[in-house]
Amino acid sequence: MRPSVRPHRAASLFPAALCLAAALLAPAAALALTPDTSGVAPAAASSAPLDMMPVLIALVLVLLGARLGGALFERLAQPPVLGELLAGVVIGNLGLFGWHGLDGLRNLPALEILAQIGVLFLLFQVGLSSDAGRLLAVGGSALLVAGLGVAAPIALGYFVSLAFFPALHPLSHWFVGATLCATSVGITARVLRDLEQTGSREGRIILGAAVIDDVMGLVVLAVVTGIVAATARGLAFRPLSALAVLGKALGFLALAFVIGRLVSQRLFALAARLGGGGVLLSVALAFCFGLAWLAGVLGLAPIVGAFAAGLVLEEAHYRDLRERDPARRGIPELLEPLTTFLVPVFFVLLGMRVDLGALGDGGALGFALVLTAAAVVGKQACSLGVLEKGTDRLAVGLGMIPRGEVGLIFASLGTTLALNGERLVNATLFSAIVLVVALTTFLTPPLLAWRLRYLPPRS
Repeated sequence: MRPSVRPHRAASLFPAALCLAAALLAPAAALALTPDTSGVAPAAASSAPLDMMPVLIALVLVLLGARLGGALFERLAQPPVLGELLAGVVIGNLGLFGWHGLDGLRNLPALEILAQIGVLFLLFQVGLSSDAGRLLAVGGSALLVAGLGVAAPIALGYFVSLAFFPALHPLSHWFVGATLCATSVGITARVLRDLEQTGSREGRIILGAAVIDDVMGLVVLAVVTGIVAATARGLAFRPLSALAVLGKALGFLALAFVIGRLVSQRLFALAARLGGGGVLLSVALAFCFGLAWLAGVLGLAPIVGAFAAGLVLEEAHYRDLRERDPARRGIPELLEPLTTFLVPVFFVLLGMRVDLGALGDGGALGFALVLTAAAVVGKQACSLGVLEKGTDRLAVGLGMIPRGEVGLIFASLGTTLALNGERLVNATLFSAIVLVVALTTFLTPPLLAWRLRYLPPRS
């Protein structure tokens, strides 16, 4: 019997091997066709050995600082991300006390690469935790609340930035407004869960609107980034070009949702035929990186592709691979150690790039405080979108205040974009945006808890 089984098994593995070969050849061909813009010959690029010493000490400081800061803020019943940011601010501003030995770490290329991979993992994780069905079947209130929660903060942020820095490029003002549009789902969800209000009318509207808010925010990010890229190439701004970028972003998300789901089902079905361990995580990460690369090729931010990859993946697609794992771990559980390592690198590095000296100027600090007020007031406009009678509009508005991780991602991307040789988001704008994220994140838990505790009980 044994000789007859082996040919059958080999035949069943042939499609999987063929698919694997195609999956390897396609990125290799794309990489080969991508022009080398570095201007450095391969021999010259490999002649200088990589100095690992700064990378190692940077990781020691980043990981220990993130863990200590996160633990401190957890004890204060605050999101750990604030502690990670604070740890980075302390490390990055030791020069104010006369010690500049760590100043070079904030511009370390290896650390930047790890941080960018970490943010891809973060958006992949957010997509995995989002329910695509609830996104499509959400009520009218959540959709209207999300729309107002995007439009009002963008407009207010634009005018505040214009009032304080009229000499900056108009796209810098629009980018500042765009950083205020997204809502942190994780922070609000934590408060609602602790107060056992997740199933309340207010809780359902807040969570549904916050998820849609993030999707709209990613689309806004794609549109603004596309306009900046076109302007940097010397092309005149046209409304049709903005609509083209918007259509490209929405089209990518729609195709990723429809076609990506079919591809992921077939991909994981073929992967289930492969032997060995670690297949589920490897294929999931390849799917995430593949969609992130495709989004980048289309001129969108790679984080849009990472979010879409997490959104279309369902447990049913990889059930066979999960059953093979001794602990029955799914993709979120397998991804947890990687995000625990890399995501704090992103937030600590963001904190290291906050220049407290830039906020020492009274005008810059005033800008940060006024921008925070605009961020809070802009989200209160969300309450106008609540359609159900008897729903507490103030609670909905308060639940939409925190900016959290997505706002930081927006700000970080802005520092990498340039117009006329100047960064789209300079040190003053970036530091102010980080302060806005911190303040709105601090304000939301006590304010929302106060409002929800005094709501009358409902049957």
